[in-house]
Amino acid sequence: MKKHMFNHNDLNQIMARGMTQEQVMLQLEMFKKEASYAKLDRPCTIGDGIRVLKKDEIQKLTLLHKDGASKGRLLKFVPASGAASRMFKFLLQLKETDPAFHRDNFLKKAEEHDKQAKEIISFMDGIRQFAFFDGLETHMDNSGIDMETHIQQGLFQDIIDSLLGSQGLGYSDIPKGLIKFHKYHEGSRTAFEEHLMEAIDYIQDEQGICRLHFSVSSEHRRRFEELLKEVAPHYEQKHNVTFQVKFSLQKSSTDTIAVEMNNRPFRNKQGNLLFRPGGHGALIENLNDMKGDIIYIKNIDNVVQDRLKGPTFFWKKVLAGCLIKTQLMVFDYLERLAEGKPDRGFIDQLMDFAKQSLCIPPLSDWSVMSLTDKMKFLYEKLNRPIRICGMVLNEGEPGGGPFWVKGKDGCESLQIVESVQVDPQSDEQQAILASSTHFNPVDIVCGVRNYKGDPFDLKNFVDTDAVFISRKSQGGQDLKALELPGLWNGAMSDWITVFVEVPIVTFNPVKTVNDLLRKEHQPA
Repeated sequence: MKKHMFNHNDLNQIMARGMTQEQVMLQLEMFKKEASYAKLDRPCTIGDGIRVLKKDEIQKLTLLHKDGASKGRLLKFVPASGAASRMFKFLLQLKETDPAFHRDNFLKKAEEHDKQAKEIISFMDGIRQFAFFDGLETHMDNSGIDMETHIQQGLFQDIIDSLLGSQGLGYSDIPKGLIKFHKYHEGSRTAFEEHLMEAIDYIQDEQGICRLHFSVSSEHRRRFEELLKEVAPHYEQKHNVTFQVKFSLQKSSTDTIAVEMNNRPFRNKQGNLLFRPGGHGALIENLNDMKGDIIYIKNIDNVVQDRLKGPTFFWKKVLAGCLIKTQLMVFDYLERLAEGKPDRGFIDQLMDFAKQSLCIPPLSDWSVMSLTDKMKFLYEKLNRPIRICGMVLNEGEPGGGPFWVKGKDGCESLQIVESVQVDPQSDEQQAILASSTHFNPVDIVCGVRNYKGDPFDLKNFVDTDAVFISRKSQGGQDLKALELPGLWNGAMSDWITVFVEVPIVTFNPVKTVNDLLRKEHQPA
């Protein structure tokens, strides 16, 4: 593709996004390449890529967490910009086809095992159990609608409109973080507030400071800030803590250009280029800008009621302790390597540590490499960001899992792989994908500083080829969009990775609104 395909207005548009013409040209070239799929070797299993921690080891790890927390090393990062529209997808779809929303219309279908009808009935019958019920009822009362009468008569049209519509609570257009998730005696909490409450237990330092960072969308940032201003003083006074909360936006410079089906730049009716958000992999920029030390990453919707938070808190401490222990060992080895005087005995010991503890295999010609080349290899392999990733037993949840993956150089490494990264035409690769025993719940602790205490430039450890192309539409026209490497997939591809089994009780996502009816999200 030639640079002259861009006119003066295009160049101004590109520059205004913080991008360069060369970046956009590289993105356009990616559309012409064949899909780049991960090369799975085998799933990670217990003893082969996934560690099970022993009881005596766990106690020591919690002490390391306590020390790190007291020194203010810990920060929690929560991607919170995802719209809640997916939570209400089945309601929104039926709103188009059957706006009457009468309970009787779905009851017979539900009894005949119609999946969508069963979801509707579950929602209708559980309406009083949702944490947002009181706010919804108040809104309808103020609008002159008797909600209780509507429920008893099975009339849900006004209820759905009041819940999802812009004239009501507007839940179909706001992020999950702003939705009321849980009921308590003193009131209901949003998912955002639950993350504040979690931070009090395992982020708090010796001064009582809890550091959190949320990535949010520009149109909702003000609402998050207003909610924080509203609720923080109460929680701070009650628990004698101070929240230090920062918000960031996904950078427009990480957006990707859309193309027509023939790979030419897509233009809207005004003739302007169309750019789309590059996916959550773009958040590696946000993570990089934090200049943190030890950073937890957890999804906004994976929270539970207070009465069930204990195991989550415990394992969060264990994972952080595991990271600190790993850092201590890696940093000690790096310091000795940097001195430039290791002997063969030390190098063999270090290679054994890298292989056994970090799942870093030696090069195929390791036995004939010079001592200098071995030192260089080990230094480069150890001087990288570190992530400890909790993994739960696979119980059928959609999402990624832990695998041994062969890189372009033929070396194996531990990776979190999503189904979209695996060649759909390869029976062999699909069979390996299906054989996974564990699932990625996004329970990650990151060490983003090197052995000298300086922050890594995390952009240097991204697999830029780990992109995929999706089909979308705009104004009735088909287009192709470029998705950047996922945050815990290609964006962390070249990190030191350790997988640790954690109990399934720590994983309680809310993918649909009916998930809030599960016991984990309901009062005792």
